[in-house]
Amino acid sequence: AANHITNFDGFLMQFVIPRPILFMGKAELYRNPLVDWYLRQLGTFPVKRGERDVWAIDHAKRVLEKGQVLGIFAEGGRSKSHGLRAAKTGAARLAIDTQSVIVPVAIAGTQNILKKFPGRTQTNIIFGMPITPSPSHSPASLTDTIMFSIAELLPEEMRGVYASRPEGY
Repeated sequence: AANHITNFDGFLMQFVIPRPILFMGKAELYRNPLVDWYLRQLGTFPVKRGERDVWAIDHAKRVLEKGQVLGIFAEGGRSKSHGLRAAKTGAARLAIDTQSVIVPVAIAGTQNILKKFPGRTQTNIIFGMPITPSPSHSPASLTDTIMFSIAELLPEEMRGVYASRPEGY
């Protein structure tokens, strides 16, 4: 589960992780047949945002049950301000339902790619400690745990709504 600031995020995650990542992508990306074909070759699959997409949820569960890596941007889309937005509970629900471990991933610097072209841009992808769902976790509490873990790995200015963890959390 990662934060999401640009379209480069998923590609860069795949470059640093030795296993294939199967990402959920917004259904609108798949309207063009050529783009649809290309994204599916990369292992992505569409999800209809803002509604309960039963097919996408079932497909994501099958991915996890087969021991594959599911990439999901917990905020449900890109953060235009580059600070964390309130996350959706989908990643937590999938982890609870399949008893899958969640690895929080913080991505920073991708918002500067192409701004210094042809120069190089420093990007950071930082992996947090794995989180195992427990029986005491609700989807909302697990989502908060994931997002506060991601926030701790990000620079302060990118922590957004997860900038300060409540006392005793």
